[in-house]
Amino acid sequence: MDVNGAAAIVTGGASGLGEATARDLAAQGAKVVIADLNETTGKAIADELGGVFVKVDVSDEAQVQAAVDAAVATGAPLRVVVNSAGIGWASRTVGRDGTPHDLASYKKVIDVNLIGTFNGMRLGAAAIAKTEALDEYGTRGVIINTASVAGLEGQTGQVAYSASKGGIIGMTVPAARDLAAVGVRVNTICPGIIDTPIYGQGEQAEEFKKKLAAPVVFPKRMGTAPEFAHLVRSLIENDYVNAETVRFDGGIRFQPK
Repeated sequence: MDVNGAAAIVTGGASGLGEATARDLAAQGAKVVIADLNETTGKAIADELGGVFVKVDVSDEAQVQAAVDAAVATGAPLRVVVNSAGIGWASRTVGRDGTPHDLASYKKVIDVNLIGTFNGMRLGAAAIAKTEALDEYGTRGVIINTASVAGLEGQTGQVAYSASKGGIIGMTVPAARDLAAVGVRVNTICPGIIDTPIYGQGEQAEEFKKKLAAPVVFPKRMGTAPEFAHLVRSLIENDYVNAETVRFDGGIRFQPK
């Protein structure tokens, strides 16, 4: 599917993987709606790309719907939703001091990562379903969800994060089957260790990133946000890829910690 002339929503589009994806899709001619909590950066990027910014907490149904409405209001048919908004958290199920994992923190991670993705998928797909079909097979659009390798083999302290990302992986096949009736494909990407600004800059940051990349099989480095964006676009453009969970990790297999 060609994104040129279509509207695309990217949650978490103001930084990292989402920003790279928004830039890539805009370069291919898509009208990009950046849905993010970071109003200052998100609006600046949207203005630069000729897109639209909507301040969104993805765990809030009404705010996600506002982003969908903004995409429809562009006049371009909504064809793509990329769910890349998410948060991290590290805490053992039971700490070394015997304290159980904080329930509120667990719920927050599930609300943002899993419920937020489901909001983007279900509300976005409902709007995509109202567009004209692109071919005789009824193709209308694509949903790309962002999970994590941690959803498959999480490390120590990742119980909340892994549960949220594993839930996204678990939604992929049934959602694709559900949405086949309205011509929407669903695929999920599981990134490994990706080089984003979250790791900072400087000598110490570079040494830390080398340690993170050590378990990567090949190439022996961290992945990049533009590479992630390229994979997103590849999954959008290839009409026969559906209901797939794709590892994007250089062959890494996480150790316990």
